[in-house]
Amino acid sequence: MKYVGVDYGLARTGLAVSDPEGRLAFPLATLRLQDFLNRKALLAELAARVAHEGAGTVVVGLPVHEDGRESLITRQVRNVTERLKRRVYLPFFFMAETLSSVEALDDLREAGIASKRRRDVIDQQAAVRILASFLALNPDERRRA
Repeated sequence: MKYVGVDYGLARTGLAVSDPEGRLAFPLATLRLQDFLNRKALLAELAARVAHEGAGTVVVGLPVHEDGRESLITRQVRNVTERLKRRVYLPFFFMAETLSSVEALDDLREAGIASKRRRDVIDQQAAVRILASFLALNPDERRRA
């Protein structure tokens, strides 16, 4: 089964997609809020991307503090996910994303990506990290995610 990973942010949303077998995660796109009329239009595009990829499941990164506490952005991610669920009739899972952007930046540096280009792909790489973490779980752990 194919999965789409989402790293939702207030300014940019990174997307990743798995291979058809659901083993590996790859960068897909970065959606910038400034490129859309409003958040509703961004959600419509996000739903269209998920449908276009033929995903069977959506994995959304959930930003939580290291001690598990939730923040304002955590609640915003939950709200956006609920709105997306009304457009995309697939199973959704949350995956804790502590430090995913920091790790994504490290990945890009190690890959030799120029700093100017990193800003364009950091959110995609964070989505890859989130999705890869989910794919690494065994089926029982995935159901609890």
